[in-house]
Amino acid sequence: MTRRVVVTGMAGLTSVGLDWAQVRASLRAGRSGVRRIPEWSEIDGLACRVGAPATQFETPEHYPRKSLRSMGRVALLATRSVELALENARLRDHPALSSGRTGISYGSNSGSPPAMAAFTGQLHGNRTLRGIAASEYLKFMSHSCAANVASFFGIRGRVMPTASACTSGSQGIGQAYDAIRFGQQDVMLAGGADEFDAMDVAVFDVLYAASTRNESPQHTPRPFDADRDGLVVGEGAGCLVLEDLEHARARGVPIHAEVIGYATNCDGRHMTNPDPAGMEEVMRLGLAGAEIEPCDVDYVDAHATGTPAGDTAESRATHAVFGDRIPVSSLKGHLGHTLGACGALEAWITIEMTREGWVAPTLNLEQVDSACAPLDYVQEKPRSVDVRIAMSNNFAFGGINTSLLFQRWDG
Repeated sequence: MTRRVVVTGMAGLTSVGLDWAQVRASLRAGRSGVRRIPEWSEIDGLACRVGAPATQFETPEHYPRKSLRSMGRVALLATRSVELALENARLRDHPALSSGRTGISYGSNSGSPPAMAAFTGQLHGNRTLRGIAASEYLKFMSHSCAANVASFFGIRGRVMPTASACTSGSQGIGQAYDAIRFGQQDVMLAGGADEFDAMDVAVFDVLYAASTRNESPQHTPRPFDADRDGLVVGEGAGCLVLEDLEHARARGVPIHAEVIGYATNCDGRHMTNPDPAGMEEVMRLGLAGAEIEPCDVDYVDAHATGTPAGDTAESRATHAVFGDRIPVSSLKGHLGHTLGACGALEAWITIEMTREGWVAPTLNLEQVDSACAPLDYVQEKPRSVDVRIAMSNNFAFGGINTSLLFQRWDG
C-alpha cells in the first residue's frame, strides 16, 4: 500500500527575490533578474554577456565557520533554502531530523566551479598540490549540496544526490516523493541549487545556445518567441519539504499541496537535441502515475528556456498531450535558467501560484514562433486561473525528461 505525500515546507532563493513576497511582486510586475555582466567581456571568445545572479544572497551570519569550510556558494545556497523550508514546515530543530526517518534528495548541475578551478588549476596547470586546501574537494564534489545539508542539519536518513543538469531539482523532488510513497522515509528535504559562474554560460556559449542580446538584458530570454536567440544562465536554490500525510497530520502543521504524480524517462537518442516523443511520453507517464486524465490538469509550467530547438520540441509534445485548451507559461524569462535549481524553484512557484489562483506570464513572449505548437500561451500579464492540478516539466542534456504533478490542498 502506498502513502500520500504532501508539501509542508517550501522556500526559494532567486535573482528576483529571496522569499515568496519578493518573487511574487517581481512576477506580477514583469520584473526580470537578468542583467549585463561586465566582467564577462574579459573572457576571450565569450559571446554571451548577460545573466541572472541572485545578487541579494549573502552568507548567513549565524552559519558556523566550521560548516563553511566545506561549502562553496552552491552548497551555501542549498543549505539556506533547506533551512528556510524547514522553518516553514516547523521542523528546523525538530527531533525528526536526526531520527533516521528524514532524508535528503537534493541536486545540482555540479559542485562549486571556482573550487574546481582552484584545485585543477594547481594540479593540472601548475603541476603542484601546494596551495590546495584540504577541504577544496568537498566544495566541488558532485554531491556537495546534499552532503553539506546532511551535515549541517544532522540528517541520518537516506541521502540521494541528483546531478542530471536541468532535471536535478525535479528528479530530487521525484525521488523524495517515491521514498515517502513507498514507506522508506517519513520526511524528505528535496530540491536543487546552482551558483552563478562563467563556466556554466561558457558551456552553452560553445553550443551556440546562449543568448547574445547583450545590449537589452531585460528582453531576454524569450521562451517560445519568434525572436528568441538562446537561454540566459541564472542562479538560485529551492527546497520542498515532503512529508507522509499522516505524519504531517500528527504534527498538526499546515499543508501547502499534495504531490500526486512523478515520472522520468530518457530519449535515448541524442545528447543535446530534444525529442518531442520522449517529452510527450514522460507527461503521459506522469498522468498515469497520478491516475488522472489530461483534462484534469489546469496549468502546465513549461521548462522552455528560450532555445530554438528546445522550445519547439516542448511545445509540440505539450500540444500532443493537452491540445490547446490549457494555460502554459515558462518562468525562465523572469529567473533565467537556474540549471540544477530550476525544477525545485519552478515547483515551489507553481505551488504558490496554485494556492493563490493565478499564473505568471512568459516574460518577453511577444509573438509566438510559428514553428511552436498552438498552445494557450500566457502572455503579457498574469492570468487568474482556478488551478486545482498543475504539471511542472523539466528537460536536460542527455535526453532526460521529468514531469511532476501537484494538487492544490483544500483541507
